Amino acid sequence: MSALLQLKAVDLRFGAVAALTGVELRITAGERVALIGANGSGKSTLLRVLHGLIPPSRGSVLRDSAMRQAMLFQRPFVLRTSAMNNVALGLWIRGTPWRLAKEEALLALGRVGMGEVALRNARALSGGQQQRLALARAWSLRPDMLLLDEPTSSLDPHAKREVEALMAEFAETGMTLVFASHNLGQVKRLATRVVYLEMGRVLADLPTQEFFNGPRLGETSREADLFVKGETT
Repeated sequence: MSALLQLKAVDLRFGAVAALTGVELRITAGERVALIGANGSGKSTLLRVLHGLIPPSRGSVLRDSAMRQAMLFQRPFVLRTSAMNNVALGLWIRGTPWRLAKEEALLALGRVGMGEVALRNARALSGGQQQRLALARAWSLRPDMLLLDEPTSSLDPHAKREVEALMAEFAETGMTLVFASHNLGQVKRLATRVVYLEMGRVLADLPTQEFFNGPRLGETSREADLFVKGETT
């Protein structure tokens, strides 16, 4: 299959600090790719490079020119206005007439079970509701690929289940997911493929079952082995 997004020999440096080194990554339509690794391993940075927010210092990022993508951050930014307007503004900026943008925003909020709070101030919503609002905002743009940075890290168990369910539903429609997560249970439930990073390098890129149930990772990295055992964060 042709790649939606491909990184070739990507390095990223911030001054003397190497954030990513020699990253090779190919993502095709319909995949659910989990980026895992300890804090500081480069997961969030890699997502930002994939989304085009940070250009690489070296190497290339190749995108399907017809692909639409959206990104959810760990703490979604919400404007001090209604939930409906938070969704509609993104559509309006993209060129959708305001009346139609509001209609599509209501549809998107309904899609994530948030229709009843459409007129509430988004800043007054709970953390889980704000994350679902961010998902509605992304879904309204009909992306082919959705990038998510630790989408449930600050949520309570009930809200985590709601967000995971929405991610699974989006994937079932054919949307490609690339998400960073520390929650290995979540990775096992949602991902078809696992990319393990350590100090900005990709040390493993395997189907989920093979990553967790295959040969010990110790041959690749002792830190990877400890991470999978839950002994590092």
